[in-house]
Amino acid sequence: MSKDLMQYEQMTQLALRGVVRDAIRRVIREDGLPGAHHFYITFLTRYPGVEIDDSLAQKYPEEITIVLEHQFWDLNAHADEFEVTLKFGGIPKYLKVPYHAITRFHDPSVGFALQFDPPAELDETNTVTTIATPAAQPAKPKPKPKTTAAKKKAKSDDAKDKTPKDDDSGDKPEGEKVVSLDAFRKK
Repeated sequence: MSKDLMQYEQMTQLALRGVVRDAIRRVIREDGLPGAHHFYITFLTRYPGVEIDDSLAQKYPEEITIVLEHQFWDLNAHADEFEVTLKFGGIPKYLKVPYHAITRFHDPSVGFALQFDPPAELDETNTVTTIATPAAQPAKPKPKPKTTAAKKKAKSDDAKDKTPKDDDSGDKPEGEKVVSLDAFRKK
């Protein structure tokens, strides 16, 4: 098989991230989530361009899942990122998330889910390095060094649920449809 000089994999990832951006824009346009729709968005907390409160970054050093359902404020969708304010432990926290930092998007009300390939590998200067071969397995970004207290807290947090959620709706999606890029590849 010849080398993919068109970079179809990257184009597909970009197009699928556009679905996330368009869903968020629709929420803004309609002044809230329509019907029973709500979003679980998982993203890498150390990805370049992510703005997250230090306490959240320490508690979730690799990735975090946020829920857009009832209580969110100042939602904005830009070309490359979105912004939102959510409450964590009753305290409002501002988040700015580049779409490339997102690893999963899920709307359990309709069983729709997208799972993204890990973003391009990060080099030592925290800039994105393009990976040309689809067979390459990019490494996750390295978290910033932790203090001893943060390490102890991280260990205790590992036993807890890693999905912060302000409501107790208890949604258990049935018949989820996870759209993976593998579905589009030739077997």
